[in-house]
Amino acid sequence: MKRVLLWIAALVAFSSSSFAQNLAGAWQGTLQSSQARGGQFRVVIKVSTTPSDGLSAVMYNIDQGGRSVIANTVSLQGSAVRISLIPIGVTYEGTLSADGNTITGTWDGAPSQPLTFTRATPATAWTIPEPPPPTKAMAPDADPTFEVATVKPSPFDAKGTGISIDPGGRMTIRNKSLANLITFAYKIHSRQLKGLPEGLGSERFDIEAKFDTPGQPNDKQVRSMLRKLIADRFMLAAHQEKKEMSIYAITAAKSGSKLIKTQFSGSLPSERGMNKTALSNTTITDLADFLQGFVLDRPVVDQSGIEGRYDFTLNWTPDETQFGDYRGVLVTSSNDPNAETFPDLFTAMQQQLGLKLESTKAPVDILVIDHVEKPSEN
Repeated sequence: MKRVLLWIAALVAFSSSSFAQNLAGAWQGTLQSSQARGGQFRVVIKVSTTPSDGLSAVMYNIDQGGRSVIANTVSLQGSAVRISLIPIGVTYEGTLSADGNTITGTWDGAPSQPLTFTRATPATAWTIPEPPPPTKAMAPDADPTFEVATVKPSPFDAKGTGISIDPGGRMTIRNKSLANLITFAYKIHSRQLKGLPEGLGSERFDIEAKFDTPGQPNDKQVRSMLRKLIADRFMLAAHQEKKEMSIYAITAAKSGSKLIKTQFSGSLPSERGMNKTALSNTTITDLADFLQGFVLDRPVVDQSGIEGRYDFTLNWTPDETQFGDYRGVLVTSSNDPNAETFPDLFTAMQQQLGLKLESTKAPVDILVIDHVEKPSEN
């Protein structure tokens, strides 16, 4: 009997290794996209076996400069394939064909769509362009500002909002109110902002600005530049006070952390999606800033003691108190067929990340506006 069990175990191990070998190689498929030239772009995923007979993968976007993204997880269970690409907010789930040459499945991103991957051969493989050189970090002791900036009212019917920084040293801000800009620049919740005229505070703006210092800035440098721009173009003058108020504190759950160390380098986090959120190269303090900046109705403070940067997804069902400042601007619904089963945010934090979100009180900084004006003409 013991020999039979050992034989079965060996057969299972061989079968698992065989499946892994079947998935190893280059897979290519085409996604539809209104943002791509010709309405589509090509994707290559290179799967390799690890020394422990596991799987790893790297994704290349052929038609957008060959950018590479390291997969956070790759699995093959029987014929079921699952690849998680947290930095771009994508999960791919498909079925490997019996001949091992195609994977038919769904690319669950923005938006979700069917995608079939075909195993590449030397004759059919697409050429992967050389990626651009990595952006060098700005000197950490640099005190950058914007050498040029344009500030314009956002279109009346604009949807979506965000702040992005490109490798060429340019910041793009879309559909942000002055209140949004100030709370981001000063790293505070809207409840910590006092004295802002209601009409001016809610008006939304698009901003294009170029740094005067080369390199990718860190988080403190980005916020410092934005504070200078607000002072220069909106004539903002303010002072700070301390006040005890209700907050949410992020702490480590007793179950332990479920966070995955980041696959990226760099000094800035990335966030995609809303109630189905993909965060990469993210500290717990960055998570707190995201939650207080977009989601929750009070300040959020990191009290977890967890250091480092992580890649993770957070899927939850919002309640009526969440996304208050952004209702009507953000699209918070998800294409995920399981979205209706997502737990509330507090449960999701604990189950998915090993973190707790607890209500408490603490002294926080209050920013009191002394003077502010409509932005100067460009």
